[in-house]
Amino acid sequence: MARRSAQRLKTVPQQEPTQSREIDFGWLGGTVGLHLRLAQEVAFQAFARRANGVDGSPWRFAVLFLIDANPGLTQGDLAAAIRRNTSSLTPVLDDLCRLDYVVRERLASDRRAYTLTLTAAGKAVMAKLRASAVAHEREIDRLVGRTNRAELIRTLKRIITGLEEGRDR
Repeated sequence: MARRSAQRLKTVPQQEPTQSREIDFGWLGGTVGLHLRLAQEVAFQAFARRANGVDGSPWRFAVLFLIDANPGLTQGDLAAAIRRNTSSLTPVLDDLCRLDYVVRERLASDRRAYTLTLTAAGKAVMAKLRASAVAHEREIDRLVGRTNRAELIRTLKRIITGLEEGRDR
């Protein structure tokens, strides 16, 4: 039987748990990608807080909303629309089906494809999340400025289009 060697742990004095350590982001702090990611993270957290007890993931809301707004939507079309691969979307859809928010039905013309439909419970939770989303967007308008909203969206769309994989240069 092999013996594990004992590890020696060095105790380092820590700051108070309530204090955040100032992090030097260096070059990274000037990158658009970092700030896009940080803005997304705090926006998602704010949305979840605003959802008032409903599972308030913006990701879940987007999936429910797109299924509701696009009757007959397939799993593959949904994945393409939100720029995810179907394998990363499958667990989310499995969860939504388990919660009885979404029904998957095989397409008669393609046994590998599924259409997605919201159930009554899915429509109800989506409506609650939509109310939270509207309030959340008002808060973002307050921060960005209502007049700057359209330009921000155009800029983000240029980034999306310009960086998409396989784009001709």
